[in-house]
Amino acid sequence: MTSPPIRLGVDIGGTFTDVVLEAGGRLHSTKVLTTYAAPEEAIVDGLGQVCALAGIAPAEVTQIIHGTTLATNALIERRGAKTALITTEGFRDVIEMRTESRFEQYDLNLTLPQPLLPRQMRFTVRERVDATGATLVPLDPAEVAEVAGRIAETGAESVAVGLIHSYLDPAHERAVRAVLAERLPGVQVSLSSDVSPQMREYERFNTVCANAYIKPLMASYLRRLKARLSAAGADCPVFLMHSGGGILSLEDAAEMPVRLVESGPAGGAVFAADIAARHGLDRVLSFDMGGTTAKICLIRDRTPKTARVFEVARTYRFKKGSGMPISIPVIDMVEIGAGGGSLADVDDMRRIRVGPESAGSEPGPASYGRGGTRPAVTDADLVLGKLDPAAFAGGAIALHPDRAEAALAADVGAPLGLDAAEAARGVAEVVDETMANAARVHAVENGEDLTRYTMIAFGGAAPLHAGRLGQKLGVARLLVPPGAGVGSAIGFLRAPFSFEATRSVYMALGAFDGARVAALLAELGTEAAAVVRACDATAEIVTEVRAYMRYAGQGWEIPVPLSADLAAAPDAEALRTRFEEDYARLFGRTVAGMEIETTLWSVNATTPPRPVTQVEAVAAGAEAPGTETRPLIDAVSGARVAARALARADLRPGHWIDGPAVISEAETTVIVPAGARALCQPDGCIDIRIGEPRP
Repeated sequence: MTSPPIRLGVDIGGTFTDVVLEAGGRLHSTKVLTTYAAPEEAIVDGLGQVCALAGIAPAEVTQIIHGTTLATNALIERRGAKTALITTEGFRDVIEMRTESRFEQYDLNLTLPQPLLPRQMRFTVRERVDATGATLVPLDPAEVAEVAGRIAETGAESVAVGLIHSYLDPAHERAVRAVLAERLPGVQVSLSSDVSPQMREYERFNTVCANAYIKPLMASYLRRLKARLSAAGADCPVFLMHSGGGILSLEDAAEMPVRLVESGPAGGAVFAADIAARHGLDRVLSFDMGGTTAKICLIRDRTPKTARVFEVARTYRFKKGSGMPISIPVIDMVEIGAGGGSLADVDDMRRIRVGPESAGSEPGPASYGRGGTRPAVTDADLVLGKLDPAAFAGGAIALHPDRAEAALAADVGAPLGLDAAEAARGVAEVVDETMANAARVHAVENGEDLTRYTMIAFGGAAPLHAGRLGQKLGVARLLVPPGAGVGSAIGFLRAPFSFEATRSVYMALGAFDGARVAALLAELGTEAAAVVRACDATAEIVTEVRAYMRYAGQGWEIPVPLSADLAAAPDAEALRTRFEEDYARLFGRTVAGMEIETTLWSVNATTPPRPVTQVEAVAAGAEAPGTETRPLIDAVSGARVAARALARADLRPGHWIDGPAVISEAETTVIVPAGARALCQPDGCIDIRIGEPRP
């Protein structure tokens, strides 16, 4: 009889590394401080801790699934490899010229993000493929060899190749790679036709540059990680979470590390979708707040919303267009610099400002006692009474209230004439309103009414702030699932093996070629399935097919899912019907008399979702036991109140407790606001009914 697998989920965050072990149907978890210089050390430390909790040896672990912020941080902090770009003559400055869009129309001093590669590291070759895929100017290998010689003189470690319209015919890019392999052995090469075979050269060139920029760094890290885990006894397959919400093999991740950008937040969205399925919820607001950032994602029909382009390293907070576009499949979410480690100060207009700068884990908030002197959100939460200084992170980190008070009084209180408690409340209100504003903007952009949504809160800091956030947004119901403090790592264990292959082939429905589309979709299906097979050679694979369509003249497309029958036998009129249905659902009407066109086709190959057992909700039974209280400063009134205090482990299905209350566990703390009631459900979820929202 085959033993059940023992799986490990690992999420490296900006402050904490979360480790979850799933063995025998039980979860064992821990949080350790992220070790920036060698992130693998925190993973090995966490591995040892959870194996000790489960009573097993690391050698018994059969599978490790990992998500990391390293790729994102390398792009934001510009810590990648020295990289060169080879592009078509005349297109050298595309990544610097950007598009004609101005994200701040009337700002005469607009600050644009600097291109990832300086101009002297961008090289051109004479070649040209037109918009139909026909070769207008053949590529000269001798010219490529001459360019390779100039690149060698720069000491570049990695080369990005992005030629115009290469998504239609990749032959020239592949020929460039062949010359580089001969002339620059040992230098990493990334092709845009492999990384992002989509139209719009600005986004495509940025994406391949980003892939090349972080490829040596990520390849080195993944090699070290595998060797370090093997040395610790865990010599098992290692997989990586990708931004689209699925799992890749370590080898594919090393080849396309840009797909790992946003991998941690994607795991959180998968975790929230799994909880939504268990509770039969069709409209969910996923709220993930950790030590460095907060992530908000809309989940409809138990599926996270996805996108094809997202931005990193924005120069203006909340401003679309102010960052570096990455064109890959990704779970669509808004991410802001608001976490437990986000630093607070007072600006020149005497306003409290929180984030995006973070204290991280080194030195951490002032209350950590690790050398930090500036106040962070965690310091404010501690002073407000939300945190137990002796039980933070399961007791692994002793917090110092006196240092938190001193930092808040000095950096926030003194400039505004406030004491430490008033300064702490101000910091908490600012960070909560910042997150609420981001959620409102995200909802409006997607045409959603958040008052019809249920919030699922997870991450080490989210349960501390979710109640107040729900009040601000008018969200009446909030779920805090078991393991909320390490939710993203649990999400890795719930994610399928999957990969989405895309290709831009422009086609108007008036000139539709069904045979060509059928052949293209079959090719994409084979490509996507091969990546999944690299993870599990025997797994069942299901495919999801989409066409990205628009009216002629529009700037962007909408995704239109295709049935298996329509994908196998594409038909123009059937596509028109599907597009008009989805367009009317999004915008309320169709546009008569306009040509419809398709710009992109995608096939997502995935293993089937794990079966989910629906939770039978219970009504309120007995009041939760215990009479212990502790002082808590109410977020609305600012008054110090006596809040009920109890351990989550003492709650049983049907137990209820009225706010204000503090429910503690090893990796986080749940704050039940005044006027709300919390009920323990059979699966351990804390079900909070917030009631009427307050200003």
